[in-house]
Amino acid sequence: MFRWLLPALIGSMFLSACKKEQQTGVPPVGVDITLNVNLPEFANLQIPGGWVYLTGGAQGIIVYRQSIDQFTALDRHCPHDNASTCRATVDESNVLATDTTCCGSQYLLFDGSVSQGPSVIALKRYNTLWNGTTLRIYN
Repeated sequence: MFRWLLPALIGSMFLSACKKEQQTGVPPVGVDITLNVNLPEFANLQIPGGWVYLTGGAQGIIVYRQSIDQFTALDRHCPHDNASTCRATVDESNVLATDTTCCGSQYLLFDGSVSQGPSVIALKRYNTLWNGTTLRIYN
């Protein structure tokens, strides 16, 4: 009886780990983007609170400058329905990204967390590396 119990427990752990990976709500996409923040097209990123859209990720990326040396890179793909092509856009507050076409969820630009549902999953966040002039966004 105990011979099959251990494999069953291990199998259930692997299945639950797979489910957690799928809960991001965003299809897996490789991202490795490097940009020079001093270029004119990234002028909005030269001050804290500035943001820009980039091509990449599942539905595009929002890059938000939190402070002098911290950035957030968020996939615009709305995680509420991973099969959809819904995407969040920065609203006039410059603090929130809202999915206005599908579910109406709102996310904080600072970290991608949900500020208003129905989504309970944050926007997918990519790693950032800042060296003083160049920002690398990757996963």
